[in-house]
Amino acid sequence: MLDSVLVLSGLDPCGGAGVSADIETINQFGVTPLPIITTLTVQNTQSVKSAQAVDVKLITEQFNHLKEDVDFSVVKIGLLSSNTQIQTIASLLKTCEAITVVLDPVVSSSTGQQLLEDQALKTLKQDLLPMVTVLTPNVAELIALSSMNDEQKAIESLPCEWVLLTTTDTSDEQIEHRLYHHAQCVERFTYIKLPGNYHGSGCTLSSAISALLASGVDVDIACKRALDYTYQSLLNAKSIGKMQYHPNRELPK
Repeated sequence: MLDSVLVLSGLDPCGGAGVSADIETINQFGVTPLPIITTLTVQNTQSVKSAQAVDVKLITEQFNHLKEDVDFSVVKIGLLSSNTQIQTIASLLKTCEAITVVLDPVVSSSTGQQLLEDQALKTLKQDLLPMVTVLTPNVAELIALSSMNDEQKAIESLPCEWVLLTTTDTSDEQIEHRLYHHAQCVERFTYIKLPGNYHGSGCTLSSAISALLASGVDVDIACKRALDYTYQSLLNAKSIGKMQYHPNRELPK
């Protein structure tokens, strides 16, 4: 079994989300992250001020050069920031055989700033979603991807084999995350909602799933273990700035 995950994600200078969260999480499961930066951001624990897409030529060169040397079967995708970038990454992934793609569809930041323009979102739906094995949207992202408020119909409209819907953004006291396989709900995971705001929980969850899949764990078990891991990271979160808490991604001893 291969023990590496290709990561396509944005850079968060305060280290709570994006590629920093991906690297920290994947390392905790004894798996090697292979990071390619898609987006440079100006952000802190309070807000995202701006974002700049990395040139697709550089992403292509990094991807191809890495692929010549290192084998990987799992790809984790986070923040994508331009129409051309999404098209390029979809084309690059089509050159890979038998890969598992985990997509955390970052449409807006956890502080509310929109990060994916409408045309790029449309391209993501058309070009990238059909290649995704596991999709990890929250409720707002599911609505953005499907243009539907009805959860079941929204899930049915997506071409992904597995959808792990996280409901933290719409829950008050108790959170029920739901795992769908071929649009059928197969598992429900319940947690008590924690007080405060957290930075990078979605990155942590999708990266943990990716690492577990790269280790040979089945999708349903990987989702459960990744949810438990993410919840523990939030229980032990730390504050380094003025607003959002950073998940503590160290595995319990």
